[in-house]
Amino acid sequence: MAKRLIPSLNRVLIEKIVPPSKTTAGILLPEKSSQLNSGKVVAVGPGALDKAGNLIPVSVKEGDTVLLPEYGGTQIKLDDKEFHLYRDEDILGTLHD
Repeated sequence: MAKRLIPSLNRVLIEKIVPPSKTTAGILLPEKSSQLNSGKVVAVGPGALDKAGNLIPVSVKEGDTVLLPEYGGTQIKLDDKEFHLYRDEDILGTLHD
């Protein structure tokens, strides 16, 4: 359902990745141990315009896993799912396996 929302300008729609709260053996993990603030890019806007009117594309693409700031973004709820909307320059980087 998130595909219906297309971000404007240089904004990126992200679904945050919730780390597991217990291991496969059933051991409960404390909240602080797995606090990497990351998310998956669901949708991206077309980009922003510079002063000359040229389009500056967004630096991430759909499906990328990105590192997010601890604070910021706009929380959006669509069909009981929680998403966050960030500007392209607010994203700290992309995560690769």
